[in-house]
Amino acid sequence: MTASFTHCWKKRLERALVVLGCLCCLGVAWAGNIEPKSAALVADEQGEAVTAEFSIDLGPRLEDAVRRSVPLHFRFEFDLTRKRRYWIDEHVAGHVVRYRLSYQALTRQYRLSLGGLHQNFDTLEEALRTLGRVGRLHVIDKAALLTGETYTAAVRLSLDHAQLPKPLQVDALADQDWRIEAMTLRWDFVPATEK
Repeated sequence: MTASFTHCWKKRLERALVVLGCLCCLGVAWAGNIEPKSAALVADEQGEAVTAEFSIDLGPRLEDAVRRSVPLHFRFEFDLTRKRRYWIDEHVAGHVVRYRLSYQALTRQYRLSLGGLHQNFDTLEEALRTLGRVGRLHVIDKAALLTGETYTAAVRLSLDHAQLPKPLQVDALADQDWRIEAMTLRWDFVPATEK
């Protein structure tokens, strides 16, 4: 009798775990993500500039929030480190750029803001495509780099939850639909020698 009772509970537990796993997968599927497609450091007049491209999917909940005029704030982060043999990695350079994405109900346009600069778009897809491209942003001075050294560069674009309106910050902590998984792209970089 005990064996059949235990077997019954094991089956129920297995079924519950399968259902729970499926629900977790659905929750992740509805959440948004920001995935880096490419990034590189290119030489400019003062040192090095970063170019990057990201694929952005806000998910249905955040798209709806933007359409209802809730502004979303994003952070583009660049980091350059140099490995050290017997010590922690040395931070060489870092740069953060903040963007604001909003919907203007009066003009029925999406606005992407960077500091005091604004650009309007007819569709959310156009605004996200522009947000996902970083072109030749100066990040490192020549004096900060040692020729022949290998550095690790990293880029990341993420939603800044701290800039959401206060009631939505609580939702962002508790509800998976308000989260955007932001991945970091890392690569090795060796500065070009002077000609």
